[in-house]
Amino acid sequence: MKTLINGLHHVTAFASSAQKNVDFYVGVLGLRLVKKTINFDAPEVYHLYYGDEIGHAGTIMTFFPYKGMVRGRKGAHQLTYTSFSIPENALDFWMNRLNRFHITFEKPASRFDETYIQFEDPDGTGIELVATKNDTRPGWSNGSIPLDKSIRGFHTVTLHENQADKTVELLTETMQHQLVVQEGNRIRLEAGKGGSGNLVDILFSPTDLKGLQGAGTVHHVAFSTDNEATQLEIREKLLLANIHPTTVQDRNYFRSIYFREPGGVLFEVATNVPGFAVDEDVTALGQHLKLPEWYEPRRSEIEKHLDPIEIKAYS
Repeated sequence: MKTLINGLHHVTAFASSAQKNVDFYVGVLGLRLVKKTINFDAPEVYHLYYGDEIGHAGTIMTFFPYKGMVRGRKGAHQLTYTSFSIPENALDFWMNRLNRFHITFEKPASRFDETYIQFEDPDGTGIELVATKNDTRPGWSNGSIPLDKSIRGFHTVTLHENQADKTVELLTETMQHQLVVQEGNRIRLEAGKGGSGNLVDILFSPTDLKGLQGAGTVHHVAFSTDNEATQLEIREKLLLANIHPTTVQDRNYFRSIYFREPGGVLFEVATNVPGFAVDEDVTALGQHLKLPEWYEPRRSEIEKHLDPIEIKAYS
């Protein structure tokens, strides 16, 4: 069977401060700011992308930082935790680092034979670091975090649902995922070659309160597809499954389609091409505000609405 869905592409969430967001994801977690652009649907707001050196699919966490946005509430019908993969021997390093920055985290726990720690960013976005031994991705080091301790990219994401059956059906019958394991009320599925970056966890609890969108909550999760041709093929499969994706949207660094899964989480399918180096050199990624060509005539107006961002000498 032809592979149309490779695994995860990116996760996009809301924040309340661009600078605090950068300070956490670059300064604390050591990710690279690979693109500083705008929300194409709300150009007065940044769209910040963090990932590995060039922003490979499966490493990219992105944010819409609406200044002063009220905090949301994690709950059912949301993606509640984004899990990053770290080397198996790096857990102590990360606990010490979080302590150094006065970031509260839950004590190490286990599931599916993995050990992880759970915490939140300054807005309450749910983050996990999962110690894994089979993730061969190189990660990224900005000099403040040793490469052999650095984040590799995504491990999995948690979809929090009141019911799981229809979501599992969509992922397995239409989006090329396979059920890997179930432990209590958590189901794990994988796509493509499997492993870190290609996993989705579904946590189902019939009585949990519905989440409310705001700072600290996830807007959508994107799945990776190779190119525009494979994107159109998966779009056709979605239509045949009575799912109604949008038309293809040009996001400059990838092409996107969007749709709601049965539990209400917003899904996206994003192409791996053309990538983040399409409008700036790899060595300069994230250093300048990049606008799509259709917004360039409005650059002066747009920049007036955006607070300056400083990439500090983090340690």
